[in-house]
Amino acid sequence: MNTNKIKSLLLQLLVVTTISCNNFLDREPLDTVTPNVYLKSEQDLATYTISLYSFPSHGDWSIGTFGYDNNTDNQASPNASDRWNPGLWRVETSGGVWNFDRIRDINYFITNVEKNYAKKEITGNDSNIRHYIGEAYFLRANEYFSKLMNLGDFPIIKEVYSDDRAMLIEASKRRPRNEVARFIIEDLNKAIELLKPGPVENKNRISKEVAQFLKSRVALYEGTWEKYHNNTAFVPGGPGWPGAGKDYLSGYSINIDSEINYFLGEAMDASKAIADVFPLVTNTHQTQTKAVFNNTYFKMFSDQDMYPYSEVLFWRQYSSKFLTNSTQNYLNTGGGTGYTRSLIESFLMKNGLPIYTSGSGYNGDKELSDVRKDRDERLQLFLLAPEDDMDASSTGNKLAGYPNILDINESKSVTGYKVKKGLYGDPAYYGGNTSITGSLIYRASEAYLNYIEACYVKNGSLDGSATVYWQQLRKRAGLPTDFYVTINATDLSKEDDWAKYSHGQLIDRTLYNIRRERRNELIAEGMRWEDLKRWRALDQINNYQIEGMNLWESMYKNYSDNGVSRLRAEPEANPNVSPKANSIYLRPYQITSQNNNFYNGYNFTQAHYLNPIAYQHFLLASNGDPGKSTIYQNPYWPVQAGGAPIK
Repeated sequence: MNTNKIKSLLLQLLVVTTISCNNFLDREPLDTVTPNVYLKSEQDLATYTISLYSFPSHGDWSIGTFGYDNNTDNQASPNASDRWNPGLWRVETSGGVWNFDRIRDINYFITNVEKNYAKKEITGNDSNIRHYIGEAYFLRANEYFSKLMNLGDFPIIKEVYSDDRAMLIEASKRRPRNEVARFIIEDLNKAIELLKPGPVENKNRISKEVAQFLKSRVALYEGTWEKYHNNTAFVPGGPGWPGAGKDYLSGYSINIDSEINYFLGEAMDASKAIADVFPLVTNTHQTQTKAVFNNTYFKMFSDQDMYPYSEVLFWRQYSSKFLTNSTQNYLNTGGGTGYTRSLIESFLMKNGLPIYTSGSGYNGDKELSDVRKDRDERLQLFLLAPEDDMDASSTGNKLAGYPNILDINESKSVTGYKVKKGLYGDPAYYGGNTSITGSLIYRASEAYLNYIEACYVKNGSLDGSATVYWQQLRKRAGLPTDFYVTINATDLSKEDDWAKYSHGQLIDRTLYNIRRERRNELIAEGMRWEDLKRWRALDQINNYQIEGMNLWESMYKNYSDNGVSRLRAEPEANPNVSPKANSIYLRPYQITSQNNNFYNGYNFTQAHYLNPIAYQHFLLASNGDPGKSTIYQNPYWPVQAGGAPIK
């Protein structure tokens, strides 16, 4: 992409869209943006839709997307999330994720642009005009998917309403989540019909394939949610489903098996459309020394230009002139994150055997270099260890030291297991705060994983395509392509992985290894929390301790000055690490027992599978009596500001 195109694109990204200041549906767009004077040219459409892009990408002062898995069993942040202590997460008075701002802006666009298009009042290239309309349908689908994941049932709104309170209250009626998911797929089908095939704008803009990809993600999410939450209040018509208490949904029910099969079938079709066309990038199997920075698989996550990579479907570009990020600086220090022991131990040996298997060849975890030795190459590539090359240049000699577990929260390595995924290898970035490495948003390998899972969950077996996709993923990771080597050696009782459960029951070994594959392939890519929710893999969490590296057996010796240890553990004053008496493994939430809500570990309550709706919205969707509101609260949350979960 030339300089002028980059400048134009980045300026478009900075355009401020006309958004509502109120979370309800009661504001008209600003007078300066009306269909009479705007949305009449191809450029108007292009600017409007890109101003509504909102995707996970690197931020200004953080580790970016590589920290989005914090507060799961994959990664830990310095401070635990309230989601892991029932009673700390409360119903908000106002705000929250129940809002319609972006939906209203997108509906305004779709309504007026389609009207103008039908009257042939939009100037420009017809293919481009249709493309930008397709972008709007994609953006609405993506926004609704966020609502589906966080809230479940939600109003389906396709138009912009006038300031009529009765009409707005009527429009606020929630629709069952399966209908919402079908609506999302309907929008994505429309987007697929209208969008141009990729690459579009150097893969920095949405394309037909991006819409197919999101469709596979949405359909898999809903199909597995309904399967594993079946016969609960989290599925329409299930026992205790709160929608049944509203007259407009009284008696509502679904054929759950039919719905599950529909969504899983859609997931298979959409993911296959991607997996059959977009090959995985090559792993050169160079996992150490400077050669790692030229390994295509490693470099894909940190390159400044991600366009050439076959696996990249959609990414965000940065520029030193217009828009930068601080991801490289934080990756170098630790970034206020760290892989968990649970994640690290889930990776197989290169021979395909779990680490606990007799004859696996596991070297233990006494030293960080031992942890990676002869393991799945994804662990070798994406876990930083002492003495790793940090400088891609031929003359540089910067090597990684031991993880800085004692640093300030923003920079510390929380568990000692440092994230190396996304590291660029240019020390010029480490001395400053900014870098221009790209941010990968969607990649094709997830479609491979989506197909494998949807196929097995739907059919109870793997078809030829699922088998090939799984073999390709394992081959790239340096593992035997025969996945039954792993399945047959798996002992679920020895796996410390929340995903071995659904609704508190152990799943079968094949399904578990499909989930393992997903976990290992998508580390540090922000997928874990939603995966655990849709699998209903959190019911059994009770006083679960997050652990990191094996600190107290050997590595503690590396934290001293002039022979004096810098480590302090209770009962010493001002502790900075967890005591050996608790575990030889570093426990980031057992450093101090004083005023610590998480000292006894993570605990989960059913209500936390969905977000609560803030109290304000029950008032707005009623005549002042929240008990008679059109909307209903999510399962096990009260209609009360500051209220704690009931279950």
